[in-house]
Amino acid sequence: MLALVHLAKHQDEGPVLISKIAEEENIPQKFLEAILLDLKKDGMLASKKGKGGGYYLIKSTDEVNMADVMRLFDGAIALLPCVTFKYYERCEECKDEETCGIRDTFMEVRNQTVDILKASTLSQILKK
Repeated sequence: MLALVHLAKHQDEGPVLISKIAEEENIPQKFLEAILLDLKKDGMLASKKGKGGGYYLIKSTDEVNMADVMRLFDGAIALLPCVTFKYYERCEECKDEETCGIRDTFMEVRNQTVDILKASTLSQILKK
């Protein structure tokens, strides 16, 4: 997320070199290269080669939210596989999902967590 915040802060300056982000945000460059590549593949960033090259945001800061970033790097946001949005799996020990009180509780936790993370956009983070 630090790299995204850095790019958002400098978006009016054009593409930013990986080495500059790594140095200013104290992120190992090899690690950062992998992160930026994943963000590029996901459609949040683009890159330009050559002189004046680097990475830059292609989505607006209002479109990039913590839920999307977390799902990209960490997978499911939910704490149980039976309440995940994109990674659903039935719990092995579950007898009836429709009446499972545990599932209902964790579904509520997941829904509130996702709402908070979706509201946490780059533009909101920059304002704080």
